[in-house]
Amino acid sequence: MKEKNCLIFGGSGQIGRNLIRKLTKNNYRVTVVTRNIHQKSYVIKTQANAGYLEIVEANIFEEDKIRNLIKKTDICINLIGILFEKKGGNTFKNIHTVFPTLLAKLCKEYNLDHFIHLSALGINEAKESVYAQSKLEGEKNILKNFPLTTILRPSIVYSVDDKFTTSFMTLLNRLPMFPLYYSGKTRFAPIHCSDLTDTIFHIISKNIQSKIIECVGPEILSFKELLIRLLNLINKKRLLLPLPLAVAKLSAIVFEIFPNPLLTSDQLKLLKYDNIQSGKYKTNSDIGIPSVRFFDSEVKKYCYMWRDGGQFSTDKYKINETKN
Repeated sequence: MKEKNCLIFGGSGQIGRNLIRKLTKNNYRVTVVTRNIHQKSYVIKTQANAGYLEIVEANIFEEDKIRNLIKKTDICINLIGILFEKKGGNTFKNIHTVFPTLLAKLCKEYNLDHFIHLSALGINEAKESVYAQSKLEGEKNILKNFPLTTILRPSIVYSVDDKFTTSFMTLLNRLPMFPLYYSGKTRFAPIHCSDLTDTIFHIISKNIQSKIIECVGPEILSFKELLIRLLNLINKKRLLLPLPLAVAKLSAIVFEIFPNPLLTSDQLKLLKYDNIQSGKYKTNSDIGIPSVRFFDSEVKKYCYMWRDGGQFSTDKYKINETKN
């Protein structure tokens, strides 16, 4: 069987690094595009089997460079996404709509085997969110230009390398109280990064072409339940305080002043809607890859860093002892 070439955009994030390990381990040749090769290459190189990885520096809107890369590959994988906008081109429209549309057109032009695009769950309902609408518009353009696309819509993706559980455990460790938006009732189906990349690898290796697949974990948890579980895992007690919507909106405006805001006005709009499977599309379980990693058991492997004692916490060794 001929070795397949995979081109990955967004390979330095938690999902990309995990996927690189799986692909190169199984003899797929991988090219990763990064904006800053000096900053990101050491993170990416350590993930791959020797001889199966190439790292290329390019801006995602340098069409000539992107074109030359796509004409040499078999499978294109787009993992790029942002949660908030920044000046200088990092807008929802550019990242979630314009760039994926360009990739789809090039995939069609060079007759690629497959295009896999990472979107997000819960975007159909959030019509007032600019983030959600940019994702939907990108999906629409992709399928119009290259029907041989599989769009993945994951719920919250977590792992030791995430910016979700780690950020919340840091805040819960430091703050005496934590706000609950919409009373903490918004529901999620958190999926571990390895379960998501197992799904992506299965789609690639079995050449599964299903227009939209919702990727969910084995549990449905409300935002409040997620926080309570994280507090239990780091052995902390904190006041979880429901915020009136007016106060929540004001806090989001204040947070937007900072370079990496905890919450934005647009994210607050998204939090109104559940982030669980809709029942309208296939899920990862439907294509034969059910999620097998449970939230508590996975976060327990790295949460000791936020307990009293940090990396020297004796609780870390108690966890390991229970496995023996």
